Amino acid sequence: MIASVRGPVVDVALDHLVIDCGGVGYRVLVTPATVGAVRRGEEATLLTSMIVREDSMTLYGFTDSDARALFTLLQTVTGVGPRLAMAVLAVLEPTSLRRALAESDVKALTTVPGVGKRVAERLVVELRDKVDAPTAGQAGVAASPVAGSIRDQVAEALVGLGFTAAPADKAVTAVLADEPDADASAVLRKSLALMGKSR
Repeated sequence: MIASVRGPVVDVALDHLVIDCGGVGYRVLVTPATVGAVRRGEEATLLTSMIVREDSMTLYGFTDSDARALFTLLQTVTGVGPRLAMAVLAVLEPTSLRRALAESDVKALTTVPGVGKRVAERLVVELRDKVDAPTAGQAGVAASPVAGSIRDQVAEALVGLGFTAAPADKAVTAVLADEPDADASAVLRKSLALMGKSR
């Protein structure tokens, strides 16, 4: 299993990075915060979790061990797979997630697309005793601008996360109408939250 990758970043997208490790480019799915923390051409180290399915092998990457541990922990809950676990971490940073679980904040968990009240309650019941409540809040990492049309890139990323094109485009349009100067990472995060509320 691949536990980490290190090397120059050769491609940056809204939902993944490609990292060159000894001449082999590894496509690693990441959260918007992770995308914002790296730059094309610079060396990066990501802790990874490799998910093997019958028809695919997928790497999920994290900048710290806490996020990776939460990603693994989330998947111990029935009905939560790697894509949904990644969506949770895209909307709620590790500190916010720990707080929501420890304080049984179902409302915060339901802001994640794909997490309804029933799944949120299951997350709380099964995980609240397995996480420690954070002692202090941590600021999120600001994302760098991504070249190209933010609207198209965010809509494509949402479709990649499993949403259908029409609702994804509608959510992105609504977010950009409110905040036309927002960067791609912020638009993706807010679109995910908006789509979670509309469920």
